Amino acid sequence: MAEDARRNSSGLQGKFETLHEFVKAARLKLAPPVWDYVVGAAETETTLKRNRYAIDSVAFRPRVLNDITGGDTSGTVMGKKARLPVMLAPVGGLERLDPEGGAAAARGATLFGVPQMLSSVSDPGLEATAKAASGRKFFQLYRRGPDSLTDEIVNRAVDAGYEAFCYTIDSAVYGRRERDIARRVSNRSAINDGGDNRQQSLSWSEVKRFKDKHGAKLPLILKGIQTAEDAAIAVDHGVDGVYITNHGGRQLDHVRGTLDILPEVVEAVRGRAQIIIDGGFYRGTDIVKAIALGANTVAIGRLYLYGLAAAGDAGVARVLEILEHEIRTCLSLIGCTGFHQVTKSHVAAAPSVTMPHVFSAFPLLNLADDGYGGR
Repeated sequence: MAEDARRNSSGLQGKFETLHEFVKAARLKLAPPVWDYVVGAAETETTLKRNRYAIDSVAFRPRVLNDITGGDTSGTVMGKKARLPVMLAPVGGLERLDPEGGAAAARGATLFGVPQMLSSVSDPGLEATAKAASGRKFFQLYRRGPDSLTDEIVNRAVDAGYEAFCYTIDSAVYGRRERDIARRVSNRSAINDGGDNRQQSLSWSEVKRFKDKHGAKLPLILKGIQTAEDAAIAVDHGVDGVYITNHGGRQLDHVRGTLDILPEVVEAVRGRAQIIIDGGFYRGTDIVKAIALGANTVAIGRLYLYGLAAAGDAGVARVLEILEHEIRTCLSLIGCTGFHQVTKSHVAAAPSVTMPHVFSAFPLLNLADDGYGGR
């Protein structure tokens, strides 16, 4: 009985029964510039589309006549057990979607049972977000100012109970996000160095400095790895987490989808660090594909933003509940009782049958014309 209550902890069962319903609700609540910030990407938005295309170009090889009773959807995040092998990706400006911003997202993640990675450019900030919820939390930094400022932030993160530290490394300059440009709005605060250019000067020497000075305090994650070469350098520097991402398509246009990048990174890392991946992961089947191909954890971004915008912390928790149901269904139908049984033998390359776009994982949006952008 207690487990059933926990699994329906959001209180939104009945109001939201499919993930696409959150997309509709979020669209109705958000002003057009904020909506464009959530769904948009850089220039032609090709990278965003390739993220979905890469996922849709993988098919399952289900095995049958396996006893699948007693299934378990739990996995690991940075080597520790979580209800799903999923975490909330860092997103700047969460306060645009909910007045409580990162604190609301933290409560939703804790209510369900997965970690949150907080962006350094989301209100209400490091300490207030940590106080808002008791769940696991990681901190992501856009580096600004001198080394002493970074060191101060690291110590604050330790004191506030964050269990890992993350540098974003794919944002030396701000991507050309033409939805924002066309509306004459700016979200540049995310990596505005105030003329200091510390984000531009970030290099492997800072990774070494961090590990030498802070490695005993906090594991280090590098967010923005897109090649085997950089993954190998990262683990040679003792990095604890290799985070594969193309920033959801918001930075460099015309790069590969992240699921296409995953196999070469897995080969380069060879188990020496945890592998996190994001980029267009919206459905339970998407999560299973990533784990089958060697990821340890999948970070969701836009997906939980829809929940946050639609219904605050309860919306985040309900998104995760529905995602868990989809994962349980997928695992059962490929013949597995849990992620520990999933291997690359359960997937194969196959032609995509869907034209990729930001909503291509939610075809039922087409049942009603509610003014959706992003197609």
